[in-house]
Amino acid sequence: MAESQDQLEIKFRLSDGSDIGPKSFAAATRIAALKESILAQWPKDKEYGPKTVKDVKLINAGKILENNRTVGECQSPLCNPPGGAMALYYYVLLH
Repeated sequence: MAESQDQLEIKFRLSDGSDIGPKSFAAATRIAALKESILAQWPKDKEYGPKTVKDVKLINAGKILENNRTVGECQSPLCNPPGGAMALYYYVLLH
């Protein structure tokens, strides 16, 4: 997956090990918008799924991401080496 200055390719890893994505998002995209995207793309064949954005938690680099933060603000230097290719996964938890 490639990264540009303004766009990030993100996969969402579900608790059963399946993925949603990858999909490209602007670095200025809010975490709440990512959650809305997950709701829209949630696999219809899954028995349980989120009903609202409040039902979804996103985790990256061991941290639960806050809705008002942007994707760019939540990047981790450990996960995203400068100038290199990256695999950016956000883990999805339901509550």
